This record gives sequence, structure tokens and C-alpha cells, in this order.
Amino acid sequence: MADVVAAWIDRDRSAGGRSRVSQSGKVGHRSWINQEKGENRMLHIRNLEEGVELFKVLGSDIRVNIILLLLKEKEMNMNEIAARLQITNGALTSHIRKLEEAGLIRVTQDSVGHGNQKVCSVLETRILVEIGTQEETDEGSIFRAEIPVGQYSDYQVFPTCGISTTKKMIGEVDDPRYFAHPDRAEAGILWLSKGYVEYLVPNILPAGQKIDELTFTMEISSEAPGFNNDWPSDITFLLNDTPVGVWTSPGDFGDRHGLFTPNWWFSGWNQYGLLKMLVIDQNGTYIDGMKISDVSTTQLQLDYKSQIRLKFAVQEDAAHVGGMTLFGSGFGNYSQGIRVRMRYSPMEKGNE
Repeated sequence: MADVVAAWIDRDRSAGGRSRVSQSGKVGHRSWINQEKGENRMLHIRNLEEGVELFKVLGSDIRVNIILLLLKEKEMNMNEIAARLQITNGALTSHIRKLEEAGLIRVTQDSVGHGNQKVCSVLETRILVEIGTQEETDEGSIFRAEIPVGQYSDYQVFPTCGISTTKKMIGEVDDPRYFAHPDRAEAGILWLSKGYVEYLVPNILPAGQKIDELTFTMEISSEAPGFNNDWPSDITFLLNDTPVGVWTSPGDFGDRHGLFTPNWWFSGWNQYGLLKMLVIDQNGTYIDGMKISDVSTTQLQLDYKSQIRLKFAVQEDAAHVGGMTLFGSGFGNYSQGIRVRMRYSPMEKGNE
């Protein structure tokens, strides 16, 4: 894996909960992207060249202090920021513009509470920077794919559970039978209290190639009875039935509407997750750059002939059995499936 520097900008997450009808609480049927309502978002910088402009923006003490101030106060108008930092409004305008252009803050017009003022708030909550060599970033040896969340090849789920497209629920909530419904191929979200879903990962590498690094990116959270931002869940990742690591999801987020979640989706339901990056390379397994196990691609011995199965599981004997929600296209804050990236290289002669 390329060396990774991970930086987190943390915010307070208030717990919330709403009563629901039925066991799961579903009441009836119900790269930068546009981030107008983003929360708990991650900005992924894939190499140093891509991050140059961002690094320049963060090279100013004043701009860093603006971010720290907004993290503490949640949102402030321009006059308030200038007064707290003891700088002129003219000087502040330039800094705010650069932070906004970098995608780090959001600026909105508020003509009600602040007297026609520009109001600022932090947009990105985490920044992940990959530092790699030219060989590691060579697109000629990279295969990419995206798996819809409903395109699992195997599953075992227990209530609370459910599955939905962007237009309608698939069957009834808390009935695992509907996970076999043909409409699941169009699903944009699924959730379960324990159990697993497993995906067959496309492997159409050229002949004679071995896999050096596997990266999976997905939006994921816990599954609480009602939503609860403070609801930890130990989610285990397995590759070809080999546990590669465990990540503890902090909660089931429903305190605000997901950026891409359909308007008809009820306010008390799962709204958005966290964007997580799982990487398995020749040195071990990582989540957002933090090593979680020594399981490596060398140990897994994957090549162009290998069947690759990725499983997300909430195991019954876990310390925190808090369920799991997977967000796909048309839901959450990212509107993406499970993105796959394989870095590969020629096998040694005689091993083809």
C-alpha cells in the first residue's frame, strides 16, 4: 500500500432516537461532489500532486484558525469570525474564498438570523492523503469496478433488517425473505441487526497477473432500533472467508437527512453513513490508513484466476453487536456502491 497520512477533523455527534412502528422502526414504505448538506465526510487525496492546492490552502495559520473556530462554534457569520480573529473583513474575505474553493467550508446567505450575512461552516470532517511512488499510482496496472449494494451473492440476515430502492421498499421490513427478491439488484440501501452480506468481486485481470493491493471504498454505519448516533457496532471484513480486520462503527446516523437520500425517506430512518476505505496490501490490512491486521495480499495469494469474495459481517459473539447499514447509489452522503480498486503486476515466471 502507498504510505498514507490520515488527518481527522472531529465534530461532536449528538445521539438521537425516534420511536418506530415494528421491530426495526421503519414506519410504512418509505473526487469532490456537491456537499451542500455534508456531514462526517472524507476528502480523499490519491497522491501528492492532487493535493497541492489543498496543502497551499492549509499552509496559512489564519485559515487553519478559521477552521478550528468553525469546528467549535458550528457556524458563524463573517463579522463574527473577523472580530474573533481580530482581522478586517476585507482580509477575511480572501481566506474564506480560498477555503470554500478547496471544499473545506460551506458559505451560505442568511437573511433571517444574521441580517443578510454570509454564514460559514465546516464542510469536510476528515482528510485522507495517500503518498505513493509513481509505480504505485500507475493507472496502467490498476483495475477498477463498482458493485451495487444489492448485488450480493450470499447473505444471512436477522431483524431488524430491510432493503430498498430509491423509489420503494422491497417487500416488508424485518422479513429476511425479501433479501432474495429479484428487485434487490436495484437496491440503494440495506440494513441488518446481525449476520452478513457477501459480494463476488469482479476479477478480470489480464492473464499472468497477481494482485498486489486491494482497495474497497463504501459508505457504512451501524443499525440501531430507531436511529442513534452513539450506537457502536463491530463490523468484520472477510476476504474468501479469511477475517482481515474489524472496524467499530460509532453509530447509526439519522440526525439529519442524507445528502442523496430520497425525499420520501422518513426522518426517523437511517440517513447516511461514514465513507470508509479498506486496503489490503503486501504489508497488511488498513482502514483509512490505520493498520488493523497483518493479513496481506501475499498471504491471500490472489491472482488473475482467483475468485474473490468480500463479506461484511456483524458476528453474534462481537463485543458490540450493533448491526450494519450499507448505503449505495441514491442514498447517504456519497451515492456510490462498493468501489473496488486492484493494483496488479506480472507473476514470477513459472507461476502463471
